[in-house]
Amino acid sequence: MPNFTPTLRPNLAMFKNQTPLQLALFTAFTSAAIATFLASLLGLSQLLRITAIDLALLFVGVFVIVFTSNFYFIRYYIFRKIKLIYKVIHRHKMSSDFKADKIEMDKNILDQVENEVSQWAEENDREIEELEKLATYRRRFIGDVSHELKTPIFNIQGFVHTLLDGALDDPEVNKLYLQRAARNVDRLQAIVEDLETINKLEGGQMVLDLRDFDIHELADEVFADLEMRAQERNIRLVYKEGANQHFRVRADKENIRQVLMNLVHNSIKYGREGGATKLSFYDMETYVLVEISDNGIGILPEHLSHVFDRFYRVDKSRSRDAGGTGLGLSIVKHIIEAHKQTVTVRSTVGQGSTFGFTLEKA
Repeated sequence: MPNFTPTLRPNLAMFKNQTPLQLALFTAFTSAAIATFLASLLGLSQLLRITAIDLALLFVGVFVIVFTSNFYFIRYYIFRKIKLIYKVIHRHKMSSDFKADKIEMDKNILDQVENEVSQWAEENDREIEELEKLATYRRRFIGDVSHELKTPIFNIQGFVHTLLDGALDDPEVNKLYLQRAARNVDRLQAIVEDLETINKLEGGQMVLDLRDFDIHELADEVFADLEMRAQERNIRLVYKEGANQHFRVRADKENIRQVLMNLVHNSIKYGREGGATKLSFYDMETYVLVEISDNGIGILPEHLSHVFDRFYRVDKSRSRDAGGTGLGLSIVKHIIEAHKQTVTVRSTVGQGSTFGFTLEKA
């Protein structure tokens, strides 16, 4: 049996892009033509005496009546549908001026509405996707905060209860337990202070004290502050060959000091014992690129995009044992972005990692 569907589609397609006015004209013309044709058949059959003038008047009369009724019916129908759709997709209350007689019948209003609905649907999809990401991030953040706070709180609780249960009178353990409890209190304080710093940076509440200074001299100070920590792991703090030049940059000196402290301390923590932490500077015309490299364990590719997230730890057990709040790299990222600059990381497992950031030249 032959399939007639393909032959019908082109005939129906002609209505797809018609304006409401064109549809009203088409239906009126079709109705008038049919009425005139039937009347002419009656005239030919001699049931009625119909002249050509009568047929013309009939055609005009039917055309006007059908066109007028269809025009107002279609406009009112479209108005009701559009109003209902706009109530759903528009966030603002519709104007009282939006009435049926405002519908422009000579324009393809339905296509316009369809485009608006499609745009609304796409925006909703994007908002839902963004909300899902935020919800996932919030759940993970709450879980990370709880996990980070739980360990020192549990330790403090254990030491205090042990002392209250009688160890307070034992001179061999009372001072030791108090010292351990104090270290955990310090850790709690460090976490809270780092969270407060990030909150200020994200909220734009931290005002940068921009001034000109020598970035090489600041790096010297950071190396001096962390020298003992590096010696504990037999790691050398050096400048990369050819990086002895001095650059003056414009930035918040104390915040950049914190950035360097965090990055150099991380390179010591994860560097290979007996290895080296290298700091280098690169002239980029209007900017200076600062890089801190180590020859440590490196970072797996799947972790690279998350290293600046709050509390994200590549090696959770080792990171916690080595100290730190898990917020250092997140603070680094926020400080550099507050300067409207960029921070990057590249790494190869077994060879080490390199963190870099740019600063504006003075």
